[in-house]
Amino acid sequence: MIIRVSEARVRPERFEEFRGVIVSAVREFPGRHPGLVDHEVLLAPPDSLLYVSRWRSEQDLVEYAGEHWRDQPVVLPGEEEYLVEPLRVRHFVLASLT
Repeated sequence: MIIRVSEARVRPERFEEFRGVIVSAVREFPGRHPGLVDHEVLLAPPDSLLYVSRWRSEQDLVEYAGEHWRDQPVVLPGEEEYLVEPLRVRHFVLASLT
């Protein structure tokens, strides 16, 4: 499993509007992307939002985000107007606790 974290630094005055845009956009992702195991939107008002998604495999991420999934975020049309800096994307794998 690969955990993908997209971090948005949002203009505080547009935070609530951006939250609505993101929640609406990702709501349908599980039906459109079969490799998406789970996802959530995490809020840290007034200016930070994380979209955390868990993917079954690297191939599933390629199908969602393209060949450059490791370093290029998926950006929704018009998203940049809400942001104070470019979207940042990072990836994680689970560490074994045993």
